[in-house]
Amino acid sequence: MSRIQEIYPAERVSLREVGLRDGLQLVKKIPSTDAKQRWVREEYAAGVRHFEVGSFLPAKTFPQFVDVRDVVATVAALPGAHGIALALNERGVNEALESGVGEIASVVSATEEHSQANAHRSRESAIANLKRLCEMRDASPHKPLVNAAISMALGCSITGAVDPAEVLRLVDKCLAAGVDFVGIADTVGYAGPKQVAELTRAAVKLAGKKPICIHLHDTRGMGIANAAAALDEGARILDGSLGGLGGCPFAPGATGNVVFEDLVFLCESKGFATGIDLEKLIAVRRILREEMPDEALYGGVARAGLPCGSAKAA
Repeated sequence: MSRIQEIYPAERVSLREVGLRDGLQLVKKIPSTDAKQRWVREEYAAGVRHFEVGSFLPAKTFPQFVDVRDVVATVAALPGAHGIALALNERGVNEALESGVGEIASVVSATEEHSQANAHRSRESAIANLKRLCEMRDASPHKPLVNAAISMALGCSITGAVDPAEVLRLVDKCLAAGVDFVGIADTVGYAGPKQVAELTRAAVKLAGKKPICIHLHDTRGMGIANAAAALDEGARILDGSLGGLGGCPFAPGATGNVVFEDLVFLCESKGFATGIDLEKLIAVRRILREEMPDEALYGGVARAGLPCGSAKAA
């Protein structure tokens, strides 16, 4: 069995909780390292197995990730758990490799305008950087997975509409660079189900045996509808954050990522076993309320509870 198939089995849905990275981008107060570790352990006890744990970015600029190595180690100590961390340059990749994290994520912008504004480099330069990342992975002892997310893939905060053909060209370029799989990100929550379905269908076909990850933001309330559309078109890796934490700096008023608890409920309602106990998962929100009392937490399942007689987990 290949490593990608071991971590992300094609026959089932894999849900990745990204609250510890994407969810902490805009928070007013940073959770303590102990709280982050409890967050991971309690979600693990609820059945979560895929955790985006932080970023290997300069600690001076991104203090919320100064303890990323500690969180990586916490995930690594849990049998069957898989940690993911963001790294955007060679320094960050070296640090990620030294940490032993199971997967390194990188980003390529869907539009040239956003790439220049956000990363101060062209998309072709970002692809070259991705190829170098894959070379470094291949030369490392533990060979983590590498994924590339196409940010602004369903609408750009600078240019507006994004040509799906251009996104697919970038997906192909990322795969050619050597990544294990590609993510499609609705970074600013512009899309609706029809748009998500069409792009997911095309990306899944293009990727062949490699999976496609769908990363959705709920800026305009379309997150769960878009996730359902992606599932219907063959996506089997989806991201969400506990309580809907997060929000892109380029989308004022964004309410963050699709709510992880609601994403679990959606998958179970569509017949996809997640192995996650929703009551235990909802209870983890206590840590967020204690550590970040000023942050709004979202989610229909947490607000209304599970339907009478429904199973807690598959």
